[in-house]
Amino acid sequence: MRLAEIIELRPVPAAGLLATLTRRCPLSCAHCSTSSGPRGEDTPAEALRRFVGGFTPGDRPEVLMLTGGEPLLRPTLVGDLASLAASAGTRTSVLSGMFFAADGRIPARIMRALRHVAHFSASIDVFHEREVPRAAAFRAVHRIMESGIGVSFHVVGNGADDPYLADITASIRAEFRDRAAVLVNHVRPVGRAAAWAAAREAPLDGAGGPPAPCAMAAWPVVAFDGTVTACCNQRVVDARPMPEHLRLGHIAVDGWTRIRRRCQESPVLRTIRTAGVGSCADCHALAVRPAALEAAARAGSRPAAGAMDALGARLQRDAGAAALLRRYGSGRYAPLVLLGGHGDEERPA
Repeated sequence: MRLAEIIELRPVPAAGLLATLTRRCPLSCAHCSTSSGPRGEDTPAEALRRFVGGFTPGDRPEVLMLTGGEPLLRPTLVGDLASLAASAGTRTSVLSGMFFAADGRIPARIMRALRHVAHFSASIDVFHEREVPRAAAFRAVHRIMESGIGVSFHVVGNGADDPYLADITASIRAEFRDRAAVLVNHVRPVGRAAAWAAAREAPLDGAGGPPAPCAMAAWPVVAFDGTVTACCNQRVVDARPMPEHLRLGHIAVDGWTRIRRRCQESPVLRTIRTAGVGSCADCHALAVRPAALEAAARAGSRPAAGAMDALGARLQRDAGAAALLRRYGSGRYAPLVLLGGHGDEERPA
């Protein structure tokens, strides 16, 4: 499975599910948006198994994305969830900081966990490289690729002109001969980076500018405590209480069918996805602006709202992965998401 296939599905309501497995991570990267570290909460394993086990061939997300913290600190759970998802026809992707690969090798328990995974993304940047050398990470990713799993790299840097981004993307392309896609983003003032990154680039909350459709309100996100939100903004995922208009339920009491239906049919979410409500901060603030929240609900309840939501998702999907990343990632490097196998599409320069 190619990264571009996953990104193209991102605007489609409930086409994917993001699941946090833990807030633990053996690395302590200075830019970590989740502030993960050696200690942290684990998402309840049995609740996750029951939830994913509720997928059926006729009612399932296309993609299950496992993240953290470091999801591969729980390799048995990764393998179990990927296997359960695969039995219903859902493909699984895992994002890892490669903590296990400092010597370039992959422990047997990690390879067993990846047996049912369709895609593996390695997080690599100047912060990770202080703890996991680039050459070692590359050797490990080569082995994963050789096992038949699609691979990609998630890279962050300090703005489009950061020389590190030019260096690492060139290095990945040369090492993997354009067989591994690269998703590039910029450090945002969230988590541990909040104290020092606020002055760099645009803030995560995207203040300013007219409202625009938000594709990031399309996939349910399972937070570390099992709460499910419609937004992947880390400030929303971590907020307690979570804004009610963004809360979809909890995996301990709600099955996938109910979560999917709420995601797809919520009038407020339809308005956010099709018209937008301003910045991320404006969306979050709907919880304390009842008049604005009511207006969003009215707009999303109109007879044509569902059709407009579906049309908007289809148009964004048809525009392709690179177009989406020009909005949400690094525009300069957006075409690199198309690496890793080429049909009739244009090959990135």
